[in-house]
Amino acid sequence: MSEILVVDDLVFDVRRSSSRKSLGITVDRSGELIVRGPEEVDDAQLRQFIREKQFWVYTKLAEKDALRSGPLGREYVEGEGFQYLGRHYRLHLVEKQDVPLKLKDGRFVLRGFDKADARAHFIRWYAEHARPWLKRRVALWQDRIGVEPTRIEIRDLGHRWGSCGKRGNVNFHWASILLPAKIVDYIVVHELVHLIEPHHSPEFWFRVERAMPDYESRRRALALLGGETL
Repeated sequence: MSEILVVDDLVFDVRRSSSRKSLGITVDRSGELIVRGPEEVDDAQLRQFIREKQFWVYTKLAEKDALRSGPLGREYVEGEGFQYLGRHYRLHLVEKQDVPLKLKDGRFVLRGFDKADARAHFIRWYAEHARPWLKRRVALWQDRIGVEPTRIEIRDLGHRWGSCGKRGNVNFHWASILLPAKIVDYIVVHELVHLIEPHHSPEFWFRVERAMPDYESRRRALALLGGETL
């Protein structure tokens, strides 16, 4: 009978092995969570490790949902819905306009003959609008946290919402701009605190909570919303 370990709302199948020297977490294709470690590791150590990796686990779960229902894999047809800062906007196709894609009068408007490259146009539009918006949010939070990033970049970060470098650079996934503003703020705070605390240590979460007391509810919302937006 397999051993189960529950940490908050996450349920892990525990796999111990005499040949294993380190701890590791796997999120399989179905979303099943597995934590692996040496035979001698106890539940307390496993719980601590899981809490340090909890943000990564939530992000991976969101990614699994995204692979099943991601919006940029949708058909680019009249009336299709796309997210922007947590709001839903319908797509309207037109014969002529000055740019391939724009947000106008509460709708995304796509030039008809650009439909074949619609995904690229959406990504470009999201990235262009994410850059100034996220810079303003970073400026709002950095003083509260006590950091000053050297550079802010918008990139395709694969399975990560954000990252930060040793030189003080902070990077955000272009798709973060699809999420509600409160959830994006959590990503911003998370990465800014990493400039002080590189690991998900108790001190890291203490600093996150001090800057954003309701961070836990926002983190859970990120896991729930991520699959609908990425």
